[in-house]
Amino acid sequence: MSISELHIIGGGIIGLTTAVMLQARGVQVTLIDANDIGQGASIGNAGHLATEQVFPIADASILRHIPAMLLNPTGALRLDWRYLPQLMPWAIQLLLNMRAVPFDTSHQALLRLNQDSLKAWQQFANTWHLNDWVEVKGSLLTVEKQRSIDALTHHGKRLNDIGVSNQLLSQQQLLEREPTLQNNQLAALFFPDTGHVTNLNAMIAQLTHSFRQLGGTVRTHCRVEHIVRRGDGFKLVTNQNTMMANKVMLAAGAHSKTLAKELTGISVPLDTERGYHLMLPNVTQRLSIPVSSMDRRFIMTPMEQGLRLAGTVEYAGLNAPANMRRAQMLHQLAQPMLRAPLDMTDAAQWMGFRPSTADSLPVIDRIDNVFLNFGHQHLGLTQAVVSAQMITHDYFNEVHTIDPTPYRLSRFVKSSSLN
Repeated sequence: MSISELHIIGGGIIGLTTAVMLQARGVQVTLIDANDIGQGASIGNAGHLATEQVFPIADASILRHIPAMLLNPTGALRLDWRYLPQLMPWAIQLLLNMRAVPFDTSHQALLRLNQDSLKAWQQFANTWHLNDWVEVKGSLLTVEKQRSIDALTHHGKRLNDIGVSNQLLSQQQLLEREPTLQNNQLAALFFPDTGHVTNLNAMIAQLTHSFRQLGGTVRTHCRVEHIVRRGDGFKLVTNQNTMMANKVMLAAGAHSKTLAKELTGISVPLDTERGYHLMLPNVTQRLSIPVSSMDRRFIMTPMEQGLRLAGTVEYAGLNAPANMRRAQMLHQLAQPMLRAPLDMTDAAQWMGFRPSTADSLPVIDRIDNVFLNFGHQHLGLTQAVVSAQMITHDYFNEVHTIDPTPYRLSRFVKSSSLN
């Protein structure tokens, strides 16, 4: 039996940044992960600090494209029909949130989080010696279809109007900036206030080291199977042993739903968007910043270990085996965008789980001695530090710099009471 002031369930980037921040403030933290620290979605994401992504994960305009996307097994969106009955409750709520008022509410809440995210990351990187791997040089969103130029231009104007800075680049300006791109790339938006992580493994290792140096405790390969209230605290039933906890924070990403119900009695509309990447270790110095394609719906990120191709969405739940054809197809998407052939030698494939709520917003909350920090969909890396700051404000009963109301658990119940 062990006990500490706060047990954090989930050692991904959300749990890890929060653990470091609270441990540095004098809280005795135990960080628990079912595998190794940071080796889930946190290690396999695109590495993009995507502050420009301020709209919900789906809007009404996508509905007309869904049949074609679902019929294409290598398309940007895939649905495993066997999973459809389990997905339907979440999908129905997702559709309801596409209506104008809830869509705008989610958009404004995402915008508010992302407005502070880059500065928060820069300060955090300075404090915890992460600057070798956190680069703020901007990112690009390109198009290659003539009809997409108008959509790109409209998107850029819409973002500039709400304070998300970007510059429309002509084909010549784009190719001058990234000369290895093929001349089929016709235009792009350049987002100066975005960044990327060049080595996720190194950054996670450094943060884990800092956490331990501060006196934090790490428990790996420790799966929390059930949580039972015991008086003013909790009994955590794991695959290793039973732990007693005074306070608990849930940060288990796509695996949070069942434990959230045990902790709070609330069923969060949470499902997973399975994402894939293809890592090309022999493709280096090809791009200087992340490049996304509006037409192809994926991203290429330059990293120390090579070029990472990432993206696509698959709805198949947590238990279905990975469909690595979806990782391999990223090569087919990337190659036409680049002048030189991509070296596929020793290419590594990966699949992971994005935790997406039906309203596209994370759950960041405190209910007595329960803290919740999960459901960041595609923006877990981007919003990790600002979310940790909000949990820290909750922990010490400090005034929030961001209104926490849109991210509270109470939005998922008809009554504002959680009893």
